[in-house]
Amino acid sequence: MDKAKRKAIIAGNWKMNKTPKEATALLNAITPLVKDADCEVIACVPYVDLAAAIEATAGTNVKIGAENCHWAESGAFTGEISTGMLKEIGVEYVVLGHSERRQYFGETDETVNKRTKAALAAGLKPIVCVGELLWERECDITEEVIARQIKLDLWDVTEEELKNVVIAYEPVWAIGTGKTATSDQAEEVCAFIRAQLAKLYNQDAADAVTIQYGGSMNDGNADELLSKTNVDGGLIGGASLVAEKFAAIVKAASK
Repeated sequence: MDKAKRKAIIAGNWKMNKTPKEATALLNAITPLVKDADCEVIACVPYVDLAAAIEATAGTNVKIGAENCHWAESGAFTGEISTGMLKEIGVEYVVLGHSERRQYFGETDETVNKRTKAALAAGLKPIVCVGELLWERECDITEEVIARQIKLDLWDVTEEELKNVVIAYEPVWAIGTGKTATSDQAEEVCAFIRAQLAKLYNQDAADAVTIQYGGSMNDGNADELLSKTNVDGGLIGGASLVAEKFAAIVKAASK
């Protein structure tokens, strides 16, 4: 991390876990453990948990994010949620382009781009996920995959808008598998992402962007991963569902 240039952010991605009642209980356990954090702390929760989560974190330093949004303001999109709906209830962040959305629900770089621009227009802060499949890494095309995703997902996003974008590098082969990229592998790709941002914008703009690592970061490996210059935080899956583990990661990012 380089806190002199950019914000460190630890965001929990709860995925399809926790009822509203359970969400309140978990956040009530988390908030006192992270109240002195020297980093941004976010809980990205299922849609039905958002109201309860916002109420549970009122007056605390924990921000609430959603796990997706649609690009249209309203319309015939059964089952979708608009940016305006999220904004009105107090959501600040939204995860976009997660590999599970791409794998199971047909998200493409085009739809991720549309959602990203809609989120920015509404005043939300998108956490845009990029990452390669295991086969793509084995074929040694990680950089080609990442470069394409960065360019397409951020297409027509202005330098001013980029200030509100967080990038999460999530090697697909390390999500929910227990496998984790080594700290050197994470640093290599996060540095590459920053270099791509510098090409698309400029070095100062790239240096200001928070780039998280999102592949099975936990309380045991967070210190090492976050010691790397270009790893500015984490998008945390399973460990975000256990208050003590999530707090330990926040503590590592607060150093």
